[in-house]
Amino acid sequence: MIRAAVGMILSHAEGIEVVAEAGDGRTAVEEAATHHPDVVLLDVYMPVHDGLAAIPSLLALDPVPRVLMLTTFGTDDNVLTALREGACGFLLKNEGPEELIRAVRAAAAGDSVLSPQVTGVVVTRMIQGFKPAVPELDERIARLTSRERQVLTLLGEGLPNQDIADRLGITLGTVKTHVEAVLDKTGATGRVQAALLAHRTGLIA
Repeated sequence: MIRAAVGMILSHAEGIEVVAEAGDGRTAVEEAATHHPDVVLLDVYMPVHDGLAAIPSLLALDPVPRVLMLTTFGTDDNVLTALREGACGFLLKNEGPEELIRAVRAAAAGDSVLSPQVTGVVVTRMIQGFKPAVPELDERIARLTSRERQVLTLLGEGLPNQDIADRLGITLGTVKTHVEAVLDKTGATGRVQAALLAHRTGLIA
């Protein structure tokens, strides 16, 4: 039922084509290998191979699709595993149609997608596995301009690039430039690590 609803929403969105559907992780990989989608939307729980087991196989395809996970609020451990395996983000199953469409478009554009409703919980769980903040982290933050700090703070809140652009009143291209600068100057390998850095250094209370 969820797959049918998601497929209907996306198939009616401008600029999005649903090329295939699958009822299990193994079939999802096979369909992706055949149709070469830009984005694969996976449920965490699926028969045969679940979404987590399918991620490595999907990321081994050529071209490599962007993998976006669906989850419920109570599956934080699975979400963390998905992010570590290379998924570009996750959505709650109760997200509205507009949020779903925006997330798929963002993923296709190379953006990471973190549902704001659970970003704080996930970041907190990840922080628990790290050592306390050290001066070296503050030195990374000191390299940033004031605008780049604002962008890092909003990354810590889990906002996608378009929302950051709207919040700061700047263009999407400018946001992408700032995000690249933030990752370069802080040494973060991606948006999730940048979000962690924002929390560990006190930019996010």
